[in-house]
Amino acid sequence: MEISSELARRLEVIQDDITRLRLDAIVNAANESLLGGGGVDGAIHRAAGPDLLAECRTIGGCPTGQARITGGYNLPSGHVIHTVGPVWRGGEAGEPELLAACYRNSLKLATEKNIKTIGFPAISTGVYGYPREKAAEIAVKEVLHYLENHQFPEKVFFVCFDQETAVLYQKVLQDS
Repeated sequence: MEISSELARRLEVIQDDITRLRLDAIVNAANESLLGGGGVDGAIHRAAGPDLLAECRTIGGCPTGQARITGGYNLPSGHVIHTVGPVWRGGEAGEPELLAACYRNSLKLATEKNIKTIGFPAISTGVYGYPREKAAEIAVKEVLHYLENHQFPEKVFFVCFDQETAVLYQKVLQDS
């Protein structure tokens, strides 16, 4: 698929700490309980403070592939969209479809809330073991497809914690 210059302006790969970004929303690669965990999930909960955990307790969890939204509390971003990525089991247990749904459902929530700027981590690629290249391909494809058909969000960032992941996402984006 050839990416238009308009679409290219709306999608960017950056290397940064997602908890430090001042966006309308950041996406949390959460677990089904939404009560915090390791990796980006733990970092977001620590940075947001105890009010995030308190709000998450009222939600009642989130199934894999779905998304829920909360306030950002002590984060520079106004909202956190929590999505639960699949655990990698070899690719034959519906993982690609569930990971794609994470991006679609997060973006749908962002659109419903008129969120203009949003940052995604590399969902499921940490302790959930999803192969990074496969995950990047799904992420880029889903976000591009969504942006082609929606005005919001106006700008999407793939926020990569390390340089290796940022280079991978940039390559996948360029190859799209």
